[in-house]
Amino acid sequence: MNYGNIKYNDIANGEGVRVSLFVSGCTHHCKNCFNKETWDFNYGKPFTEKEEDAIIKALAPSHINGLTLLGGEPMEPANQKALLPFVKKVRQLYPNKTIWCYSGYLFDKELLSQSRAFCPWTRELLSQIDVLVDGKFVDELKDITLRFKGSSNQRVIDVKQSLATGRVVLSPYNEKRNAQTSLVKNLTNKIEQNKTANTSL
Repeated sequence: MNYGNIKYNDIANGEGVRVSLFVSGCTHHCKNCFNKETWDFNYGKPFTEKEEDAIIKALAPSHINGLTLLGGEPMEPANQKALLPFVKKVRQLYPNKTIWCYSGYLFDKELLSQSRAFCPWTRELLSQIDVLVDGKFVDELKDITLRFKGSSNQRVIDVKQSLATGRVVLSPYNEKRNAQTSLVKNLTNKIEQNKTANTSL
């Protein structure tokens, strides 16, 4: 397996501060994909033990929330085979950190059913993942108010709960965000607190 990039302090692709691995190879070819170069399975560099060790070391600090897998397409069968032993190692070393994965394949209809993505490693790899953002990016459904996903057709799925209950359980992160409203609200509260403090003086 090749990889295109590793981000060691990523705040865009999952909860908190994360280490993100962008694998190479994707057959979805979504319109206006933000990372077209990683469609090519030969793009980038080989993912070797050196890169594994670097990621594992980078995950150690307490302020790092976990690992994110994206690309490219982590759930392409060839990538699943390469990722499974690495992800299991991360899970064993850091049981309290979360593992997120972005995939254009649908969790229930493709990753848990017969499809080109379903292979001998799929179920075990899914069992190691906490949150899956599934579905192809659809440019016509792009929405910047969404958290951790690019278009409204995509879902942020709680994988552990979904596997346990046998149905798709959406994560709270599936809801929309309104960063501007939250920022204004926080600033307003601070101003009011300052006014109250000044008045009491």
